[in-house]
Amino acid sequence: MGEIVGAGLLAHVPTIVLPEVTRRELNGGEDTTLVPGLHRLRKDVFERDDYDTVVVLDSHWATTVEFVTTAQERRAGLYTSEELPRGMCRMPYDFPGDPELAHAVARYAGKHGTWITPIDDPYLPIYYATVNLWTHLGVRDDPYLGDPGKRWMSIGVCQTADTEDFLRLGRALGDAIEATDRRVLLIASGALSHTFWPLRVIRDHEASGPEHIFTPQARAADEQRIAWLQKGDHGRVLDTMPEFLTFKPEARFGHYLMMIGALGEHACTAPGRLYSEYENSVGTGQVHIWFDRPETGWTA
Repeated sequence: MGEIVGAGLLAHVPTIVLPEVTRRELNGGEDTTLVPGLHRLRKDVFERDDYDTVVVLDSHWATTVEFVTTAQERRAGLYTSEELPRGMCRMPYDFPGDPELAHAVARYAGKHGTWITPIDDPYLPIYYATVNLWTHLGVRDDPYLGDPGKRWMSIGVCQTADTEDFLRLGRALGDAIEATDRRVLLIASGALSHTFWPLRVIRDHEASGPEHIFTPQARAADEQRIAWLQKGDHGRVLDTMPEFLTFKPEARFGHYLMMIGALGEHACTAPGRLYSEYENSVGTGQVHIWFDRPETGWTA
């Protein structure tokens, strides 16, 4: 029987794949805390041998009439971002997928009243919400070759989905993991509040300090949820989703909702530990929070 052995809400912002000298130029001479945070997380979690597959809940991959899981045996190529091609250009990626788990997730769609399709098309686009984190957490010695023993797969957010739909996907994912022999790490790849500064002033807000978050109210909402997540109060986060949606969390916070749906929703009280400070990215709220599986299980 499979299990989720760890999960995290992680920031994938373009800054994390820029050279350190560039990061410091954008941030008044200081480096972002997001990059060293990923280095620590890799050492603490991703270099261990107690998992088989990483499932990325990718907030940049927007589908429309269904949820989609990647089902390729392997994904490899060079990634250039359509959004920011100057900073993310011809980035190599190469990792095995997990078609068995992808198809297993889809088999639970009917049980949970949703629609899930596995896709193994080699030309299916990939997004930097997956690539940027794989670059830090999946690459080993050779930057052109990931660890052949660790599978990575992605699940997109559906742009017509609401909170309940995201939770249903998470429930199906949790059932599929339990029904297989997979030991899985879940990554909810995305931001908290997510409003960019307008183009004519955006360069005035490239530093990582939270004073650059788009509004003080959005900052306060983010910081409140970070505090709840650190305490393991996932129920409070779920109960206040209508309020949080007014601050436009990335992808309607679908990445987190799918993750917590797989972990047990209100019954999950796993506390989070910070792997970064709370930071700005041109108006949006970013943080790394990791949840270890409690000894007695996610829903003890």
